[in-house]
This record gives sequence, structure tokens and C-alpha cells, in this order.
Amino acid sequence: MEYYSKYQKWCENANIDEATREELLSIADDDKEIKERFYCDLAFGTGGLRGVIGAGTNRINKYIVRKTTQGYANYIKNCGKEAMERGVVIAHDNRRFSIEFSEETAGVLAANGIRAYLFDSLRPTPELSFAVRELGAFGGVVITASHNPPEYNGYKLYDERGCQLVSEINDVVIAEIAKIDDPLSVKALTVAEAGDLIVTLGADMDEKYYKMVMSITLNPEMDKSGIKIVYSPQHGTGNVPVRTVLDRLGYNVVPVEEQCFPNTEFVNTPNPNPETDAAYEMAFKYAKDTDADIIITTDPDCDRLGVAVKRNGEYVRMTGNQSAAVLLEYILSQRAEKGTLPENGVMFNTVVTSNLGDKVCEKYGVSVEKTLTGFKYIGEKVYRHELAGDKTFVFGYEESYGCLISDCVRDKDGVQASMMLCEAAAYYNAKGKTLLDVLEDIYAEHGFFLDALDNFAFKGIDGAEKITALVNGLRNDPPKKAGDVDVVEMEDYMSEEMAAKGFPASNVLRFLLSDGSWVAVRPSGTEPKCKFYFSVVAPDKEQAKAKLAIMKAAFEANC
Repeated sequence: MEYYSKYQKWCENANIDEATREELLSIADDDKEIKERFYCDLAFGTGGLRGVIGAGTNRINKYIVRKTTQGYANYIKNCGKEAMERGVVIAHDNRRFSIEFSEETAGVLAANGIRAYLFDSLRPTPELSFAVRELGAFGGVVITASHNPPEYNGYKLYDERGCQLVSEINDVVIAEIAKIDDPLSVKALTVAEAGDLIVTLGADMDEKYYKMVMSITLNPEMDKSGIKIVYSPQHGTGNVPVRTVLDRLGYNVVPVEEQCFPNTEFVNTPNPNPETDAAYEMAFKYAKDTDADIIITTDPDCDRLGVAVKRNGEYVRMTGNQSAAVLLEYILSQRAEKGTLPENGVMFNTVVTSNLGDKVCEKYGVSVEKTLTGFKYIGEKVYRHELAGDKTFVFGYEESYGCLISDCVRDKDGVQASMMLCEAAAYYNAKGKTLLDVLEDIYAEHGFFLDALDNFAFKGIDGAEKITALVNGLRNDPPKKAGDVDVVEMEDYMSEEMAAKGFPASNVLRFLLSDGSWVAVRPSGTEPKCKFYFSVVAPDKEQAKAKLAIMKAAFEANC
């Protein structure tokens, strides 16, 4: 059995550290666990490498980090001496082993003669993207698993534009990684051994990033005293940058103190994901105690933003689609009023994002382009139009609570989003409106849009097979109706038809319904899940909810 042979090689390898060896020996009598850890190699998805921490080829650990970095280093060396000298920026979040994995990454790069810029402590993912561009580095690495549970960590690669690697580069790096047979043999220098090949980044880069974020404000002189904000960083990287920016701009921010310190176990939050109700439990208490107007929360690596708004004494969460539509309304209306909205403006979002934001853009004469899921595709779009000089970026977002306002960063940016959303809340508050009121105005103008996401988790080897069977079942025998509404088209993003429209091949299906609603299905690129996205268009909320129930029954029957 190949997986058991791999296990034995790891146990017997002289290069392995004693803690890892002891962990492996502790499962010697558990064949199922050995198989889970060694039946395959942890693979890159839409967001890079992400997995459960632990010993084994199908886990993330310092040896897999070394192997991945060596593959990346080989790619950099193949690009020449200049690429090596420009170097790689490395950032990390608050997770288990994040510091160690970032130092291992720097150590492997240094062992290959490649300069590494290493932040002196945890930093938000968008600041990494900014720093790559600011330093003119060849690339970047972030050690993070975003909002996943504590037992996970991950590794994301960025190109010289500060964008996550797109497919053509990613495929080359993956091929280099695959050439490395023995991850236990990869050499890494310590920070002390590396000398000037490892450069420490600190407050100077922070200041440049903060100034960039503050520069995007549309109404800097506006009175912000009329609005109170509760903020939680979910024990993650957003605490310092978000609070620094909001404080400097004069906002009244009440921090959820119990969730402001970095913690590997997320000890005071039931779930650090802004997409879940559990992430807001403590913030709701703070908001009620202080009579706050809005709650904002960023995920651990601070690239996503969640918001809840006070209505009749209670706090109502907004989805990523809703908050982005309101941000678009604010940004585009203000820029149109000030005469700074470009005639060739373009907004990017993904094929699983609601069309509500598209309607707002249409109102202001801004074109819309769709991408696959993954902000790297939005970053690539920004770059392509920048090269061509034909369209000017004004906004980009995904339904999963991530958006970008200034393209000085080429990934979603929770710090930018926090600042701009608070500004929008203050602006509308001065006019006697909440963000929810603005959303209702958008619905009144464009129709009611209801979006929903269902995740079905299938862990392990059997789970991967289940996900494949589920998606292929819908591909080969798609529903013809959802209640009395016809399914008029299936977009298969593995097909030549979608390739001809400029989409890279991806295991995504989207079903278009005759009433303007749609359903999308895709396996997660970073988690053992199959995701079902629903976008319902209806005259009002009650009719939309009834339609949603019918659509779920039609498409999730085999889950």
C-alpha cells in the first residue's frame, strides 16, 4: 500500500524532528488515520494550499511548507537573478504555527539565495499585497487559513502585481513542487543564518498602507460624530490596522475587547467567519449595551468584512451581496456627484455573485465583467485593463464578503472596506437613513434580490468521491424546472463554450432560470465542501423566500 510506505519513510527519515516522529508513531495502529494523512499530497486550490495541521503529506506542516516553498524558489530561480534579488514578501496571521511557517518559508528562500521580506508580526493579507507592489518584489506569500477552524492553516502565493497566482503561473509552480520527491530533504536556513537575505518589515510599511487606505475617502471632512461603531477582528490581523485607520479619521469605535488580541484558538469567538451568525454573538451584546448604529467584523486575515445594522433596536446582518451593493451605490453616487467617476469605469464580480450590484452599476453607466470564484481572477482583470488602457477600475467584489476599492491592492481588502462602509453609514446617517434603508431603496428601484449559500461538507476520501458524484450528477442530468419556473440554460465552466468566452476551465455549473434567478454549484477549492449558490429575483421578500425553498428542493435533492 503506497500510503503506508510513505508513512514508514516519514517515520524512519533521519531529517524528521522528534515531535513529528512521535506524532506519527502515535497513530501506528490506526490504518484509517495513516491513510487519511498519506493517501495523497495536499493540493493547491483557488486560494492556494490549505489543510489540517499535522504530520503527513495530506496535512500542512513545516515539511510541506518547505516543499512548497522550494518549488516556488525553483520557479523564481528559473526567472533569473533579478527575480531573486527583488525577492518575496511574507506575511502571516494569528493561527497555530503561522509564525513558524512564515520563518520556514523565508528560510527556504534564503537557502536558495532569494531575498525574503518578513513582517515582524502578524499582518492582514491585503497589506501583503500592498507591500509586494510598494517594494517592487517578485512575489509574496501569506500564511493563513482565513476563517477556517483553528486546526487549519494555509499558504497563498502572490505574483509581482500583488495578485494571487493565476492559472498559467500557478500551474508552472505546481509542476516545480511536484518534482520534489522528498519534502523532508528540503533545506531551510534560520533567520540568524540567513543574514541580510531576510529583511524585516515593520511600522514604515504599515504607515504607507494606512495612508493609502485613508486616501480613498470620498468625504474626509464629513462629521462622523453621529454614528457609533462596534468592531471585532475575531482575534485576527485586523485589530491594529482597522482601528488605526478609523481612529485617525475620527470615528467612534467600540472594540470587542475579548476578541481583539491575537489567539491561535479563537478562544472568545464561536466562529471567526463573518458569513456566520456565530461570529457576531459578542458584538451584538456590545452593540446593545452601547446603542451602536452598526457592527463591523473582519475575518482573521482581514480580507473580508461583515456588517450588521441597527433596526428597531435589533441588529440585522447584511450579506456580502447586500453590503457590496450599498457600497457601490455610495461610491458611484458620490463620484458621479463630484465628477470623478470615469466614463470608462468597470466593476468586476464573480459568476456566483448576485446581479444586484450589476443593476447599481448600470444606473451609473459603469460596465460589469464577471470572473470565476477567486479574487485572483478579479486582480488579473484589473491588470489586463490597466495594460490595455481601455477601462478604469472602480470596484471589485465577491459574494463571500470580500471587496476592493483601491487597486493599490490586488486582493480583497477588509481594511479598505471597513473604512468605506463606515463612511457610507455616517453619510447616510446624516440624511436620516441607515444602510438598510439604502438597501431598501435599491430594491425599490431594481427589484428584490434574495441570495443564499448552502455548504455541504464531505470529509476524507469518501467525501471527495461524494462531491465529484454530486456535481457530475447535476452536469449529466440537470433539473429541467424549479417548481413551475423553467431552467433555460446550464453554463458548464468546464466546457469549450465557456472557454471561448474567456473563462479558465473550472468545475462550476450555473443554471439560469426563465425568471432571472439562477443557481450555481461548485466544489470549494480550499475546503472539503460542495457549495450551492442561489440568487432569487422576485417582486418582494415573501415571494422570494417561497421561490428559494422550491429551488433548493430541486437542486439539493441528492445532498
